[in-house]
Amino acid sequence: MRERLASALCGHDADYVEAHLEESETTQIRYQNGALEEVHRTRSCGGNVRALVNGGWGFVSFEHLDDLWDKAALAVEEARLASGEAVPPASGEAVVGSSAEPARRDAATLPLERKKRVLDEYNDIILGTGRIQNARIDYRDAKRRAIFANSEGSYIEQDRPDLSLRLTAIARENNEVQQAGLSLGSNGEFSAIEGLHERVRETAGLAAALLSAPEVRGGEYTVILDPVLAGVFAHEAFGHLSESDFVYQNRELQDIMTLGRTFGGRHLNIVDDATVPGLRGSYQYDDEGMPACRTCLIREGVLVGRLHSRETAVKMGERPTGNARAISYRFPPIVRMSNTFIENGNMSFEEMLSGVRKGLYVKNWYGGQTSLEMFTFSAGEAYMIRDGRLAELLRPVVLTGNVFVTLNNIDAVGDDLEMNQGGGCGKGGQSPLPVSNGSPHIRIRHCLIGGR
Repeated sequence: MRERLASALCGHDADYVEAHLEESETTQIRYQNGALEEVHRTRSCGGNVRALVNGGWGFVSFEHLDDLWDKAALAVEEARLASGEAVPPASGEAVVGSSAEPARRDAATLPLERKKRVLDEYNDIILGTGRIQNARIDYRDAKRRAIFANSEGSYIEQDRPDLSLRLTAIARENNEVQQAGLSLGSNGEFSAIEGLHERVRETAGLAAALLSAPEVRGGEYTVILDPVLAGVFAHEAFGHLSESDFVYQNRELQDIMTLGRTFGGRHLNIVDDATVPGLRGSYQYDDEGMPACRTCLIREGVLVGRLHSRETAVKMGERPTGNARAISYRFPPIVRMSNTFIENGNMSFEEMLSGVRKGLYVKNWYGGQTSLEMFTFSAGEAYMIRDGRLAELLRPVVLTGNVFVTLNNIDAVGDDLEMNQGGGCGKGGQSPLPVSNGSPHIRIRHCLIGGR
């Protein structure tokens, strides 16, 4: 295959040409309204060719591997028609290698009956909890074998297994409805979602308890975010602003995201690192054949870096970071996060609590949205803090504000970093991309909370 791809990429009047080939197998299982709703397995095989001519990109995807040279020629012709500013991608050394990190118990190799049995048990636990009306379960595992080659001589083979699970318990009493959820994932390791019976039971119990919980009065509070919600904040509110294709295309954001600008205290450090072993967002090479690396985004409160593809690195005069990724051969790679997290500080959770006379402890997440620097997130659960101690359970709350103001209002960072492997990232019509995010507990002063 290496010789075949090398031949297909040669002899074209282009600045750069690359090819991706892929084989994948995906299993999805879904429960809705307490019953098994969907089970399906999908196998796919295909590839794409991407070419650059005078700053214009051409992209051709296909299902069959015959006539590869002609497909590359078509991508070159498309690129010529789209030509504009003649900016070549950052040069990269030719890489020849392979990357395979098989899971100890690869979900893709297990019988479908084994997967269904585990999910049936969780479904029964949720529905067996008082006041629970509905259970939703979404399970997905995927096995992906990818081959990359380019006109610079690179040839890389990589295995990329993935697994995700989302369980939701929905409670109802009279006209009141509340829900609680649990999201998990792994790099294909099935044991990550086994033995969760007690956690599932606690999740269902929380949904039922929320029916009787009071609603907090809206206003400004000192809030402590658990590692899950703080990780989502780091990813959604700040991480996307660090993706350089977004920055390059937005003059307003360029003025805001100026390297060297202070966005927080010296205790604040945010990193994107695709080299951490065993995480869903980890890889050895990105989808442009660039080596994965650790990129500091905020160091001691100062913006010091952002995430790049080869093209955006040249356009912005910065180094590539190996963050060009695509969810499948049907899409071109774009700048995406990998494992994004706030690094450990030096304060314990108990010390953090002790500094709050009246505030909120918020955990987990339902979802949220961002618009440039403005964000809105829904927490999965919340507790009142009084005189440094956790008090009563509250209805879930909504946190909103300006991300840069909020970063400056983080006055304490915990020493208990945890990585969240649930969910997936969406951007440019490509979802769900396997990523991880995380954080220790963080404390934020003057956070706006929606409520009564």
